[in-house]
Amino acid sequence: MEEVAPIAAGPGAGEKGLKAGALGLASSVVIGVASTAPAYSLAATLGLIVTRVGPQAPVITMLAFIPMLLIAYAYRELNAGDADCGTTFTWATRAFGPRIGWMGGWGIIVADVIVMANLAEIAGVYTYRLFGYESLAESRLWTTIAGVLWIAVMTAVSYVGIEISAALQRALLTVEVVVLIVFAVTAMTKVYTDPPATAIPVSASWFNPLNVPSAEALTAGLLAAVFIYWGWDTAVTVNEETADSTHIPGRAAVISTVLLLVIYVAVATSAQAFAGVGSEGIGLANQQNADDVLSDLGSAVFGDQGVGVFLTGLLILMVVTSAAASTQTTILPLARTVFSMAAHKAVPARFARVHRKYLTPTWSTVGMGLVSIAFYVLLTLISHDVLADSIESVGLAIAFYYGLTGFACVWYYRRVLTRSTKDFVSKGLLPGLGGLMMLSVFCYAGFHVYADPHYGATSIDLPLLGPTGGVAVVGLGALLIGVVLMLVVTREHTAALKLQRSLLPRKLAPQTAVEAASRYVPADSRSGVGGDWFDLVPLSSTRVALVVGNVREHGLHAAAAMGLLRASVRVLARMDLPPDEVLSHLDDVARQTSSEWARELGRDGGERGGNGGPRGDGARSDAGPDVAAVTCLYVVYDPVSGRCTMARAGGWPPAVVRADTGAVSFPDLPSGPPLGLGGQTFQNVELQLPPGSLIALFTDGLTNAVGHDPDEALGRLAETLSQHRRPLEQLCDLALARLLPGPVDDDVAVLLVRTRMLDERHVAQWELASDPAMVGVARAAVTGQLEAWGLDELSFVTELIVSELVTNAIRYTDGPVHVRLIHDENLVCEVSDTGHTSPHLRHAATDEEGGRGLFLIAQMVYRWGTRYTAAGKTIWTEQLVAPAEGP
Repeated sequence: MEEVAPIAAGPGAGEKGLKAGALGLASSVVIGVASTAPAYSLAATLGLIVTRVGPQAPVITMLAFIPMLLIAYAYRELNAGDADCGTTFTWATRAFGPRIGWMGGWGIIVADVIVMANLAEIAGVYTYRLFGYESLAESRLWTTIAGVLWIAVMTAVSYVGIEISAALQRALLTVEVVVLIVFAVTAMTKVYTDPPATAIPVSASWFNPLNVPSAEALTAGLLAAVFIYWGWDTAVTVNEETADSTHIPGRAAVISTVLLLVIYVAVATSAQAFAGVGSEGIGLANQQNADDVLSDLGSAVFGDQGVGVFLTGLLILMVVTSAAASTQTTILPLARTVFSMAAHKAVPARFARVHRKYLTPTWSTVGMGLVSIAFYVLLTLISHDVLADSIESVGLAIAFYYGLTGFACVWYYRRVLTRSTKDFVSKGLLPGLGGLMMLSVFCYAGFHVYADPHYGATSIDLPLLGPTGGVAVVGLGALLIGVVLMLVVTREHTAALKLQRSLLPRKLAPQTAVEAASRYVPADSRSGVGGDWFDLVPLSSTRVALVVGNVREHGLHAAAAMGLLRASVRVLARMDLPPDEVLSHLDDVARQTSSEWARELGRDGGERGGNGGPRGDGARSDAGPDVAAVTCLYVVYDPVSGRCTMARAGGWPPAVVRADTGAVSFPDLPSGPPLGLGGQTFQNVELQLPPGSLIALFTDGLTNAVGHDPDEALGRLAETLSQHRRPLEQLCDLALARLLPGPVDDDVAVLLVRTRMLDERHVAQWELASDPAMVGVARAAVTGQLEAWGLDELSFVTELIVSELVTNAIRYTDGPVHVRLIHDENLVCEVSDTGHTSPHLRHAATDEEGGRGLFLIAQMVYRWGTRYTAAGKTIWTEQLVAPAEGP
């Protein structure tokens, strides 16, 4: 495994290590068209379409183009917002959550694996016919061997590089299109110059869908026609390897579908005019030729002499190369879908490995090749007609994930559909119509047409259901297997999300100091749940601590780490430590936790992620949570003084909106390193804020949303917060709508507060000289103030508190003593002095004369504590105030 690089660095678009910029617009269009294998698709499908709808085959190819074009618009718009090679898996995950997204990815896997059986079968048959071995072409064993070899060869081509794949496709597609044009022109020319007995002139009725015999026939024909268009989305699947990945793949998808329309309508019309729709001879409805109409038509159109022999052989060669090319281009989206799912941790992580030299997916390419071979062999054993059953069953998977993509586009961009007419049409109306068409075809065909035991070449007797059409069993059964797997693989995501939400505050308690609103937005990908948190912690003297943090990993371990760190922050906050000291202690907690978990997970405890950049950018480890990659912003606001003190470890500084000017700023708050590195220091910054100011704390997920860079995100946030007079709940919703218009890669925590100032009439303070006589003065002042506030019932206890604390301050320290009363919901009494020695509560012995004062105070108050300041310390107590009685 020396040549295999580690697992993809990250799940985001452009982060997985694939070879960027390898393809241009022309190469993308070639891959999109070649993936549909026009010659092979027509050879294997045109007969089925004619069998279902008769001479209306040309209009069916045109009708199937409509939903394809609509879905191509969905691909274009979604790719512009998120150029991820997971396509439907990634987009549906962002729009609807990990379970629906996983099913979208599974739909791609099912469609690609099933069609590989069809491709391998046709390639094997035509290989023998090319060299004149008709007996081998009729042998199930030898065609299966040849098909397996074709899958193996094309898997190897996909393995060695996208550029080689593109070059091969350009050569094969050129030959293919030229021969199809020659075939169509020659056939149509003979219809009007030297018509065969089967020829019928082109009629306008061929293009009238109302002439289709029944709704069942129309549905069956459409699904078969959908199959011949399917594959153009490969141009989008290789987006991360395309130059200008957000625009070129989408354009290539639309161009590919239009080119395919021209090719299919031209060839279908000319072939039908030449061969007719009879059920004998070269007639397109002949069941014996239904799975290969071009082989017999070739000699009839080109003749069996001279150049005709060469062109007939070239037509057969074209079908072989077309099937081979499509085999190779089917492996591309299959491997990259699984690769993206692995990068997002939706399948085992080893499928996200990239080859060091070729920069292509390794495990996913080889693994999906082996799965395709296994399915092909299995289908060969159980099906009477591999070609027919695989073509029609794959139509169900195609309709499923194409329809899901259309709906994902509408929901993904739902917040911007009213922005302009163009957005409404291209992001909403067209994709939505495409999704509805695909859903209708899927339901009607899967549960009515294909479920008929008399439909198709195979019927299977199912328990409870009885005989059921083999097409429905293969198509729907494969999707149902995905439902079971989905419940298993998304179990961790669901558990992590539940744990995360249970560890976050359910509701922020009302505070005197601030009005608050918060939001937590989990990531839409399976790997995104886990590490972000917010909190609002009440402190002594009506102050509050505001916290946001982010564990830079995802999953259950990250959610557990977040819960541990949040609990630690609350404990440290209650110790009344300044922000820089809180972060220093939290750094120790993160470092010790990271080391312990590293030992448990068998990882080197010295492995660390992250750096101290101003944006808190951190590295992602590939096994377990790296608790050393933790960012945290800690803010303390005092409503008495209006002072706001803050410090940060990585991450972003808060956004501050001053109430007096309305100016939005991001304070110049030094960025400490992420928590967990050990031995680091952090720096406090203090601001003076007028009442009514806004403070917005947020994690970096808010600035890393898909579609805009962090600087643009900060600009949008500032513009939103400039409307600071709006209610906080509205501001939160507006900020998320503007910064996260679509799904997100990383979870987001936002805490928005509006500051308040305590009424001066509810605060009283005195400065006392260091003189024992001042104790009586303090008691008298406090008693008078409590009487003025109507709190006479608290006078006795408060006098005792003041007497004890002021006496100790005068006895053990020098300098003035300050006494402050704060009347809020409770009564706070503070005594501040210049000493730095903290008093200790103890039980005095029966023969000791002192040491009981603080013990008595602790028994009579609701709570008490000590906090240190630059000038000394403050001992505070809090007493409960009985609510005022009603009238």
